[in-house]
Amino acid sequence: MSEPIISLENVRREFMAGDTRVVALDDFSLDIRRGEMVAIMGSSGSGKSTLLNILGCLDRPTSGTYRVAGKNVSEFDADALAALRREHFGFFFQRYHLLADLSAAANVEIPAVYAGVDARERRMRANSLLDRLGVGSRGGHRPNQLSGGQQQRVSIARALINGAEVILADEPTGALDRRSGEEVLKILKELHREGRTIIIVTHDADVAARAERIIELRDGRIVSDRRTETTATELAAPVPRTPWDSRPGWSGALRRLREASRMALVAMAAHRLRAFLTMLGIIIGIAAVSSVVALGNASQRKVLSDISSLGTNTIEVFPGKDFGDARAAKIKTLVLDDARALARQSFIAGVTPTVSTSTTVRYRGNESNVLVNGVGESYFLVKGAKLAKGRLFDEDAVRNIERQAVIDDNTRKTFFADDQTSGIGRVIWLGKVPCRIVGVIAQQQGGFGSNQNLSVYLPYTTVQAQFTGDRALRSILLRISDEISTNLAQDAVTTLLTQRHNTRDFVILNTDDIRRTITSTTQTLAFLVAAIAVISLVVGGIGVMNIMLVSVSERISEIGVRMAVGARRSDILQQFLVEAMLISSIGGIAGILIAVLLGMAVNIAMPGFQISYSPLSIGAAFLTSTGIGVAFGFFPARRAAFLDPVVALSRD
Repeated sequence: MSEPIISLENVRREFMAGDTRVVALDDFSLDIRRGEMVAIMGSSGSGKSTLLNILGCLDRPTSGTYRVAGKNVSEFDADALAALRREHFGFFFQRYHLLADLSAAANVEIPAVYAGVDARERRMRANSLLDRLGVGSRGGHRPNQLSGGQQQRVSIARALINGAEVILADEPTGALDRRSGEEVLKILKELHREGRTIIIVTHDADVAARAERIIELRDGRIVSDRRTETTATELAAPVPRTPWDSRPGWSGALRRLREASRMALVAMAAHRLRAFLTMLGIIIGIAAVSSVVALGNASQRKVLSDISSLGTNTIEVFPGKDFGDARAAKIKTLVLDDARALARQSFIAGVTPTVSTSTTVRYRGNESNVLVNGVGESYFLVKGAKLAKGRLFDEDAVRNIERQAVIDDNTRKTFFADDQTSGIGRVIWLGKVPCRIVGVIAQQQGGFGSNQNLSVYLPYTTVQAQFTGDRALRSILLRISDEISTNLAQDAVTTLLTQRHNTRDFVILNTDDIRRTITSTTQTLAFLVAAIAVISLVVGGIGVMNIMLVSVSERISEIGVRMAVGARRSDILQQFLVEAMLISSIGGIAGILIAVLLGMAVNIAMPGFQISYSPLSIGAAFLTSTGIGVAFGFFPARRAAFLDPVVALSRD
């Protein structure tokens, strides 16, 4: 006699029902040989369902030994048990347990997916089995479009797709009408004749009579084990089946990842609204973070551009020991020779002395206050000023103390708004001094505060001779060579002037300090707003986790079915984790697109304020959204993966 394919020895299974210990199987021993057709009968509570769950490796005995083909199942880990269910056993249930979101053919393919069978091959297998069972034309229909008998045939096809050697049928005709029940029993007999081992759990004596062996249970013990007149005298050859551990290595891992992604997309498509609501928090968070970062960068560029318009790489030397020195006006030691000495330094790209005074400007009947700036011919280059019309005065004009004036755009608007010449060639009176306008400079950022004051630029020699009568300078403006650090240049200027004056009676304004301060401030503000946006991302991530937890709760029965047909814990973990990642990634892409569209809208509405998105920032946003999916999806996915199969299947 052949060795039993299934052997239970002194198996005991206990449950806790509140404070009461319930014994479902009591020192249970049973051998089932290859190719037998066995019916297990018993009243409700006799232990037959518990026995079927243990036989199918959905549940573990509390004590005792369970062997399949001579191997001790109690020594198997979760993945080895999944391999047994996937490659060795085939389940079909009274309630069919078909996945509502999948077609009949896709339901049949599920065990083959977890076995790593190629998509084309498993599709061929599924269609062949459905044809054989008489429902080939219904392969594209979903379970709710099939009759009970058709659903049971699909369930049988699913049990057979991996070449299962042992078929476990739980009340296979319990939910069917008589005709459909007869057809299912006929199929079971055909499978038995092929050499498969059939184990049927039923309370129907007529169904049990079709088996060659009937085992009756009561209170977790065998009270009867008899053979019927239909006992087979000769068994067919064992059914060929795929190895328990198929598709190892990277190829199998990549295949499993691809299948997990496909199943996750199917689940998302079946629950579009839930998936969208889950994405919404990620969309808002990513759009907010991306927009805030881009706005912060654009603001920095704008501020730095405005600072640069005051003069690129400039430092300015003023009299006085510090800013706000009340005696600064009395210090007359900052003179033209200082400017000339500084101009000879190799790190200086441009030098201009400056003097200033306030007076009134008159043209015809119009009069206004004006700031008269006495500067050198290099001033406009040092300050980065752009000529709008006319020309700038030159070195000869400075040397010859000429009354050539360059006006700013505010002065042009005040006196020559309707003049096509913009005032070029016109004579204006600065106090009692007539000056001819030779040029107009374009609108220029004036630094902090209002930029509406009128300014006129004359050679500093003219201002000294015609207005102030003082040889002392208001300041010396220096442009530093681009390759030289302004801080090093400031130290060198300080050393030189201290040596010339024998004391430090001057103060230096370094525009790079302003640049750094403003940059730091804008970065701090951008960080603060980004931190607020990140909070919205975290809230979105928590939303993903909550919805995924709800999804796990709603899909416990589905998880149980997948485990029953051979899904590993890692398969379930991967599917739910991929689903969370896809939701977050798609939400991230949508958030990035919204942020880019908002940036384009701002660029159109505000041409002077350009928002741009670098590939690095877009990539970082996408990785962030995907990371949120991984981080917040892991716990729900792990919870799904570690569900007890028998408990999951009992939830419907």
